[in-house]
Amino acid sequence: MDIADIMKTQTPYCSQHGQIPQELQLKAKTLCWQYNQTSPAESAKRGEILQQLLGTCHPLTFIEPSFRCDYGFNIHTSGMVFINYNCVILDTSPVHIGAGVLIAPGVCLACSGHALDPLQRAEGIGTSKPITLEDRVWIGANATICGGVTIGAGSVIGAGSVVTKDIPAGVVAAGNPCRVLRPITKKDRVTLTSTIKQEP
Repeated sequence: MDIADIMKTQTPYCSQHGQIPQELQLKAKTLCWQYNQTSPAESAKRGEILQQLLGTCHPLTFIEPSFRCDYGFNIHTSGMVFINYNCVILDTSPVHIGAGVLIAPGVCLACSGHALDPLQRAEGIGTSKPITLEDRVWIGANATICGGVTIGAGSVIGAGSVVTKDIPAGVVAAGNPCRVLRPITKKDRVTLTSTIKQEP
């Protein structure tokens, strides 16, 4: 099994910088550059680029430029997904994004890390673990999701949070490090504002 095959598994791994061929990133960097040059009116072109870039791309995957990722082939969407401006996904391991997921501006999903030992870090030794966002998760602005994390269905991650451990389903979690604050209940349901009538 070569490094590209290892990268596509759910198993955490360690590698040295030189083990990962640079050409694996070239396609993603090129497609991200093309995507970020598109105009707001070119929705069809954006869809075509995403189909080439992502490993699995549901047709209802919407990403606002600017968007960056390491490889693309390790990102998988399985339903309607909306990713807002300036998202970065370091997909050295698989990133699974469920249906109905909302990702706010400035979010970073980082599978990759570096060795804690300074000598190993200087040698370019890094780590990688997969990330999973289950269905209907909402990630607030400027949050960071670290490798190895699964966020349970329906949960909300507060803006600016740093998520280093799994978050269960159906909760509000926030902070650095991110922690569960409370469950989401029926009391959290909002009432729609009545339609404002226009004067003739």
